[in-house]
Amino acid sequence: MIWLDTLIQGLMLGGLYALFAAGLSLVFGIMRLVNLAHGDLIVLGAYLILGIGTATGLNPLLAAALALPPMFALGWLLQTALLNRVLGEDILPPLLVTFGLSVVIQNTLLMGFSADSRKLPIGPVEAQSLALGPVNLGVMPLVTFGSAVAVVFGLNRLFYRTALGRAFRATSDDPVTAQLMGIRPQRVFAVATGIALVVATIAALYLGARANFDPSTGPARLLYAFEAVIIGGLGSLWGTLAGGMVIGVAQALGAALNPEWQILAGHLAFVAVLLLRPRGLFPRAND
Repeated sequence: MIWLDTLIQGLMLGGLYALFAAGLSLVFGIMRLVNLAHGDLIVLGAYLILGIGTATGLNPLLAAALALPPMFALGWLLQTALLNRVLGEDILPPLLVTFGLSVVIQNTLLMGFSADSRKLPIGPVEAQSLALGPVNLGVMPLVTFGSAVAVVFGLNRLFYRTALGRAFRATSDDPVTAQLMGIRPQRVFAVATGIALVVATIAALYLGARANFDPSTGPARLLYAFEAVIIGGLGSLWGTLAGGMVIGVAQALGAALNPEWQILAGHLAFVAVLLLRPRGLFPRAND
């Protein structure tokens, strides 16, 4: 039963990693942009939720709902004013710009909030659990996993079942032809980045609810997100969920063997998948 509990806890942890990765996967799938500031934007979302909750006295769940519109606006602004200017055949300028953005966000948060770690006060639900047969599941990990499934399902429906999704796919496949059909790629990219930051804010809520965070937390979140996207297959949203679960289970199993092996086990799982399936577990057909 111990190993069954470890496996389930790993799957629940994988839901959190999938939330970290979903926005990154969406942006890459549409504009082939690897956003090196994605982890820091998640942390920025956590601080925004903390700030709204402190200023208004609202529970972080309600504060997160209020944080969604400004984070969407921030994504739109970043893409319109900055990232659209460097997108092109050469992948180096976007990497350099997003790396610089990462440094700016980290140092801005450090100046505004100091290096002290923070946590979002969710309340008694943090310690609550449900007994499912021989296994006890924490309410927060279960809600986190359910949110990850809901987010991936919603993004998948948006991508394949709506007019906006058709614009996303057309722009991703051939931006020149899409422009001839009346689609404005730069506006589509701005909407995509706004949606990605909405997802990042949801991830920020569960990051802050389940663990401490500080201005330097972002790069590690980016690493987990990047590994989940690669394991699942570039641009595959359901694959991203699977990738997060692979990392989560690997870390849980590693920690069960030796607590010092937790992080290493996740990285080893990433390397193993990369060696066996270089294009990921569920690559998109047109990749």
